[in-house]
Amino acid sequence: MELTKKTHACVRLEKDGRTLVIDPGVFSEEDAAVGADAILVTHEHVDHFNEDRLRAGMEANPAAEIWTLASVADQLAGAFPGRVHTVGEGDAFTAAGFEVEVHGQMHAVIHPDIPRVTNVGYFIDGGAVFHPGDALTVPEGRTVDTLLLPVHAPWNKVAEIIDYVREVAPRRAIDIHDSLLQDHARPIYDSMIDKLGGTDHGRLTPGHSTALR
Repeated sequence: MELTKKTHACVRLEKDGRTLVIDPGVFSEEDAAVGADAILVTHEHVDHFNEDRLRAGMEANPAAEIWTLASVADQLAGAFPGRVHTVGEGDAFTAAGFEVEVHGQMHAVIHPDIPRVTNVGYFIDGGAVFHPGDALTVPEGRTVDTLLLPVHAPWNKVAEIIDYVREVAPRRAIDIHDSLLQDHARPIYDSMIDKLGGTDHGRLTPGHSTALR
């Protein structure tokens, strides 16, 4: 399996000639979902869910399908009848040859005065990769090889990110949710997570790829 980082929280996974895209949002490239056989969306916020990018992917491949939670599925099902599937915590399914488990229910707290939305994470191919969306969800009872780490967001601080890496204890962590993090601040984050996270930690420039187990 190969993982390609796209801008912000979007990634592409490729295996056996098929492609799975997660969270093509407004910060992601316009063609982030084009070429996808399956698309997963963690929640409704625009940096993870952009209808134009999803439409581009779905129209480019008439066989492509979407799996997501109800708040997103309700906005798309009419445009793509039979191709949008609603999922929630505890569900398991196969999407374009990838085995997917759903973990988590709610978005992290941004501020007590801001209502929380639903959010799910995707545990893929027995833990080869876990994308938590906008939450520090721990897939209980599961071993994670590559954790996609939401390194910088309005709802987190670096101490929480370090503790999250420690709790999940993946073999390695790769940064996502990073487009608001300025380049001059990255070495500070890298240093703290590298020293304190307890695992191999790195980041990919958008468009670059790495092999997964």
